[in-house]
This record gives sequence, structure tokens and C-alpha cells, in this order.
Amino acid sequence: MTGPAQPLIGSARQLNRLSLSVVVPVLNEAQRLPALLAQLQQASELVGEVLVVDGGSGDASRSIAALAGAQLLRQSGGRGRQLAAGVAAAQGCWLLLLHGDCSLPRGWDLALRRAIQQGQTLNPKPTGAGAQAYYFELAIGGSQPGLRLVELAVGLRSRWWQRPYGDQGLLLPAALLAAAGGVKPIPLMEDLDLVQRLRGHGRLISLRLRLSVDGRRWRRLGIWGATLANARLRRAWRRGVDPDELARRYRAP
Repeated sequence: MTGPAQPLIGSARQLNRLSLSVVVPVLNEAQRLPALLAQLQQASELVGEVLVVDGGSGDASRSIAALAGAQLLRQSGGRGRQLAAGVAAAQGCWLLLLHGDCSLPRGWDLALRRAIQQGQTLNPKPTGAGAQAYYFELAIGGSQPGLRLVELAVGLRSRWWQRPYGDQGLLLPAALLAAAGGVKPIPLMEDLDLVQRLRGHGRLISLRLRLSVDGRRWRRLGIWGATLANARLRRAWRRGVDPDELARRYRAP
């Protein structure tokens, strides 16, 4: 990069009813973050602001976010606390929560615009039951056939049990998120905690587009190793194990 890019947003006065605030928690995502920010910048007529919340990166993540014109926040303590900080600073009527290692699919901006317009038509003041949140289908980076089985299982879980997770992205009205109690500032399981509360306010709807995420955890632990490790973490969370302990287990080799 030869100089600062044009900001992804104008001032807060330019935000309109269709404006979207994108919140991206990151930790050492310098390799993947530039592509995501470039995708968001290409839809500046839809994206009102991008808030990158850094959790203490030791790489160039913060510099990349600043050069791309994103609003840079700093919040340690895990992804839940990062998301909570970003949501608190966001000014848009709608929120898109994304992980920093994802890549948006072709046509994502049109799909989001349609979802937002539909949501505003059905729920002009989406603060109670019936308001909708939306998620992407999951695509995991890697060619192993087992990953396709994982993606299939995630799709079924999301539709049948209404449990999409944070790596699938989440689009929802800011008022709906507030009505559901916001993002809990915990270091792990913030996504499962949130979607369980959102289910009490209406169905979560698939955007029918596949959001690509990095497959590094699946490569590191193996497909079935990662699946088992994730299942154990969810079971421990439901049994009331402290989220800080869960985060330690998640990061353990």
C-alpha cells in the first residue's frame, strides 16, 4: 500500500436507514483481513461503517485496518468482549458480525440489501418477537471430503435447530440485538449464547450463500479431532464451566 485508502464510511451524519455497520473482531489476521476489507469497501453504498476490533495482535492487523479506512478499536479478553465493544460503538440500524478470517461470496451485498429491505418492510420497528436475523451457509477452506460432511452437518443444524455459529456471520437489526440482550462479553461461546437468545425473538434465516472461512483449526486438529474438541467445549459450556476456562481449553495445543 502506498498511502491511506479512502475511508470505508463518511461521517455518522451520512448513515441512513439502510446503512449497515460491520463489526470484525480480529487477532493476528494480517494475511486474511485485507481481502475481507477490500470486499466490504466495494459495497460502500451499503456498508455504512466497518469496525475492526483488535484483541492484541502481534502482526500488522491494526495497520491494515487503519490503512483500509476502518474504524479501529482495541479490546482484549476474547471474541465476545471484542464483539460487544464493536457493537457498542456501531451507529448503523443493521449489524453484520463477521470473523476476520472469512471471505464473502459473490452477490453478498445484493443478498444483504434484500434481507434488510425485507426486514424493514415486515418489521419497521424490529424490537420484539417476529424480527429476523440472517446467517450465511458455511464453507470451510480445504479440499478434504470430510469438510464437506462438516458443512452439511452445519447446514442441517442451522436450519433444523436454529443454531448457526459465529463463523457463519450474523446479520440483524441493531434493535433486535439490543432486545435480545446484546453480545455477552465472554471469551468463548458468545455466538452460541447469542443465537439461543435470538431464537426467542424470531427465526434465523439462511441467506443461501456460502461464507468461506479458513480451515486452519481443522488442519491443525484433523477433521474429526476438531469436531470432537468443539463438541466437548459445547458440552462443558452447557454444564456451566467458566468461559475463561473454556477459552484456555480452546487455545490449548
